[in-house]
Amino acid sequence: MAKFYSVPLGKIVRFAARMRGGGSALPGLFIEKIDPSFVPNTLNKLPKGVVLISGTNGKTTTTKIVVELLESQGLKVFTNPTGSNFVRGVAASLIGEVTLRGKLDADIAVVELDEAHAINFIKQVKPRYCLLLNVMRDQLDRFGEIDRTASLLHEIAINTSGGVIINRDDPRLSTDEFLQFVKAPVRTFGVSQELLRQFPSDDSLKDKSAASNHKTSRINDTSLEKIKESTVEISYENSTKNLKLQLNGIYNLLNAVAAVAVCRMIMETDLDEASMLASLSKVTPAFGRGESISINGQECQLVLVKNPGGFRLGLESFSPEGYATMIAINDNYADGRDMSWLWDVDFDSLQKHGVTEVSGTRAYDMALRLQYEDIAVGHVNPDLKSSLQHFLATTPSRPKRIYCTYTAMMTLRRELGKKTVVKAIS
Repeated sequence: MAKFYSVPLGKIVRFAARMRGGGSALPGLFIEKIDPSFVPNTLNKLPKGVVLISGTNGKTTTTKIVVELLESQGLKVFTNPTGSNFVRGVAASLIGEVTLRGKLDADIAVVELDEAHAINFIKQVKPRYCLLLNVMRDQLDRFGEIDRTASLLHEIAINTSGGVIINRDDPRLSTDEFLQFVKAPVRTFGVSQELLRQFPSDDSLKDKSAASNHKTSRINDTSLEKIKESTVEISYENSTKNLKLQLNGIYNLLNAVAAVAVCRMIMETDLDEASMLASLSKVTPAFGRGESISINGQECQLVLVKNPGGFRLGLESFSPEGYATMIAINDNYADGRDMSWLWDVDFDSLQKHGVTEVSGTRAYDMALRLQYEDIAVGHVNPDLKSSLQHFLATTPSRPKRIYCTYTAMMTLRRELGKKTVVKAIS
């Protein structure tokens, strides 16, 4: 039983944090301290249980897509939309949604969780479904060896009761060893053989043959077969669907396929396919993940980057032609403190047009990395606020694109919100 005073106090803390422009996880941290049973007591009552989404890349966007697809099926969905993917982030979102008596009006929860913090979560709440996206080098100071990250996802899978959906093209998720001890039914998502090179695993970032040599098995599969600009071909159950999507970036197209696999598994024979596909065609990127913001009549795209694979896919997804480019690299805890991964990113696509602005706490590390690639850099300033101001002032008539780590993105988004309309996240 939740403590009678925990929800009212949590809502007060949430209101105070929002008034001060504070972090989205603060109310969750508070509620964890005064009532550790709040999260499990609330989520374990949901009739359709909890969907846990984890993996290195794509959690926030995929969570957003899954939520919208399930809502198209008539379900009331709770989620943690801010990208704060620790257990306290889930708690903070819950505080905003429950009544003063602690009741959550939802049929199902879809939560994204950091791989390590998901382990704490499953000790309290056993997921009915889980979606495991990929395993790549990320936040080396926290996760260390990549196989350690895979072991965390394996722990999630064996603690899931209703269904496990995995990326069949990730060599660490599609092995017999990974599926050992998994009791729930397993389904897969992935891409066609001809697209494998566009969606590298960690192994194939430098060894191109790793992609073509990786053999995958399809278990009740959902697959991305073809891409032509924003039109995709998705196949499942021996049928093919052609859709025009509003999602920017090729990585978001694979996230969409993963979300379809989740929706299909949850709804089973009750699936309203037409509504699911109509909803998918309208989904836009999550904040900062290819999000487009209009400022002074010009487009400004925010592209989150946090590891070699994600940065590479971001650079491949967007042509620098006609755009002013900014790169903002922070090394705060939420970004990962070890930035050595920047040296594993191929920046060749930026050579012709250069980079207008480099900022963030690791601005000079980033500028040095670009110098080694003979990429011209216009201006370097570690201070994000003044750097953004300079970037906007010196490129007034050009569309803009900013590649940024998580905390840099949050700061830049907040600063842009002072100058133009930016969709609020809560």
